[in-house]
Amino acid sequence: MDNRAKAIINKNQKSIFYNNVKAIAEKSEKSINQIERELGYPRNSINNYKKGREPSGVRLLELAEYFGVSPGYLIGKKEHSKTSPATVFEQLCNEQRLEMLKICHDWSENILNKNLG
Repeated sequence: MDNRAKAIINKNQKSIFYNNVKAIAEKSEKSINQIERELGYPRNSINNYKKGREPSGVRLLELAEYFGVSPGYLIGKKEHSKTSPATVFEQLCNEQRLEMLKICHDWSENILNKNLG
């Protein structure tokens, strides 16, 4: 394998952390800048990882907790694990939370009607 191919592979491996953070952010419909603000990080601090810079242990743990995933998942060592309903709810935007509230309300009314009827 030539040096150019090695560099491309190395670059892709180093950006696993950033790619995983970005993918989770997109699934939760949040921008990287919004996440940085919510966590109190300086602007573009997460974007700096796209060049292969590794996060500190503290940053890795903060982001893993924020997204409800394991640190191992963020660095590409483990598969995405199941998250708690509360964590999923916290990652929703307000419009999605309202929709979820309506779904839960309709579901609970349906259950009550079945049990009372």
